[in-house]
Amino acid sequence: MLPQATADLYRVQQRRTLAALGLARREWAKMGADFDASWSEIGPRVVLLTASAQLGAARAGALSVPAVLSELGQSVEPLAEVDPSGFAGVASDGRPLDSLLQGAVFRSKQGVAGGDSPQDALLKGGTWLDMAVHTMIADAGREAAGVAIAARPQVGWVRMVNPPCCSRCAILSGKWFKWNQGFHRHPRCDCYHIPAAEHTGELGWAPDDLIKEGKVTGVTKAEQQAIEDGADAIAVLNARRGAQGMWTTEGTTRRGYASYIKRELAKQRGEIAKETATRVGKRGYVKDYVVRRTGPRPTPAAIYKYATSREDAIKLLAANGYIVGDIRTVAAAAL
Repeated sequence: MLPQATADLYRVQQRRTLAALGLARREWAKMGADFDASWSEIGPRVVLLTASAQLGAARAGALSVPAVLSELGQSVEPLAEVDPSGFAGVASDGRPLDSLLQGAVFRSKQGVAGGDSPQDALLKGGTWLDMAVHTMIADAGREAAGVAIAARPQVGWVRMVNPPCCSRCAILSGKWFKWNQGFHRHPRCDCYHIPAAEHTGELGWAPDDLIKEGKVTGVTKAEQQAIEDGADAIAVLNARRGAQGMWTTEGTTRRGYASYIKRELAKQRGEIAKETATRVGKRGYVKDYVVRRTGPRPTPAAIYKYATSREDAIKLLAANGYIVGDIRTVAAAAL
């Protein structure tokens, strides 16, 4: 269940961002063939309007934290108050905002150097400026909310996504993080914090629900089918890491979930479950440890391509670590 205060915050921040983008585009449209001279005229106004939007976003982000906690029945007095002005006029990486936004001019110059006409180069620069303005405003709101969370003992945060979203944001949706864990985001990311204690219950969208309802961009038909057949959304999407064609090495390390499943299957089949070696510890004791990692495993696309039936596909999903649960129960289902 999404707190009403969080939903209200997102709508306000979205309107603020759209307004700032409209004003920035109006200024960028005044750019002429002399990029540096034109920017010297419009740049200060673009920086000012972006900084103003940052200030509003930071103020709203900070105020949303006590509002959400009150709605959840978890009000906590802060150890310090947030100063929203500290998030305005500064880029997310700490440099002055004007230095970052001038990157739109550099992007246009790169276009001309690459053979673009001045008009086409300015289009590329304008797209870059859109991305920068959008990201800086969103970051100001996120960072202010993050500070407001850090100022409250025992309070962490849950990631809220705004569907449709990318797969990397989707797998983090609804996950609880400690106050000092970084908020990973990409350019134009519009996810937000939902302040909460660790055991609050479900907040926001769950990754499986996002994918089943078609709210995650770039999900393949095979990945969608795997999740509908009981595979864990995070396991399916993470399989993209280390993927080479129809195979992936993700989860096949010694401590990977897929490796645990394969070793449990080997135990139930009466095969050698693991290869071990012996080493002497610091205090002279002898210890066996696993030295083998499993080989690449098929991606969901490979499983659906070669499975003889849906039942066979589900067994293969379980055997290759896509269906998550009790190791022995999942392994038994894979036999």
